[in-house]
Amino acid sequence: MLHDVVIVGGGPAGLSAALTLGRARKRVLLCDAGAPRNAAATHMQNFVSRDGTPPPEFRRLAREQLARYPNVEIQDVRVEEIGGERGDFDVRLGADSVVARRILLSAGLIDEVPAIEGFRELWGTSILICPYCHGWEVQDQRFAYLAPNADRLSFALLLRSWTRDVIVLTDRNFAIPPDMAERLAAAHVPVDERPIARVRSIDGHLHGIEFADGERLERDVLFAHPPQQPAPLVRSLGLALDARGFVQVDEMQRETSIPGIYAAGDLVTYAQSAILAAASGTQAAAMLNHSLTVELAVAGALT
Repeated sequence: MLHDVVIVGGGPAGLSAALTLGRARKRVLLCDAGAPRNAAATHMQNFVSRDGTPPPEFRRLAREQLARYPNVEIQDVRVEEIGGERGDFDVRLGADSVVARRILLSAGLIDEVPAIEGFRELWGTSILICPYCHGWEVQDQRFAYLAPNADRLSFALLLRSWTRDVIVLTDRNFAIPPDMAERLAAAHVPVDERPIARVRSIDGHLHGIEFADGERLERDVLFAHPPQQPAPLVRSLGLALDARGFVQVDEMQRETSIPGIYAAGDLVTYAQSAILAAASGTQAAAMLNHSLTVELAVAGALT
């Protein structure tokens, strides 16, 4: 079957894109591999009208609303390979394959968490990325920020919006520039540069951070920004990436370096949250639909 658009990824970006394209009367196939990046999160925050909604409930509601559109199909399947070219993409889904005029990638990113003992077990619960998503729920607790490099140190100052007690950890990966050291000191944000051995938890919650010298720092919450990379499928396409490693898209059209392949959501930006991903999916879908509709209309393919 020929689909107008195959969407890869069933999170907020992909679901929003499917809604936009469905309402534009395009034949859409949404493919969801069922491994959401926010699987550990119990609630989705800072999304107007859905603040506090559990992510599975959000996806259920979105799918329920998409069911109103007979031209939108959802399959719980992983896209294994994408070949072909604009107007005639071959999309392999396990043993099956479909053809699509356009592709929209919204498969999110993979977080490469550091090899610190106990880190992965707390990822997404007591170890967090975004204070706008979780800061309210952990306000006034004891924060630590594991800074990945000197350029990101100002994030510790932002965390002061939610608590008075913030400490920066460097894991001895870089030196603190003198000017930033002065700013952190002025904001009453201390720095600990010792290498980290492990993070300790009690009943699934962060209890403390243990350094290589055996000393322990009691903390309730740890913020971190580990490296991120696209999923293997996205990397296999050979798309151009920007300086930070995100999929590069035309700022207005949202099209990637391969004609006919669009991208949205966390794949394309460092500003990552559910509501921003949803907005990105809507914008990419609208731009894709504009280009595709004009093409089909001029070719006399719309009747």
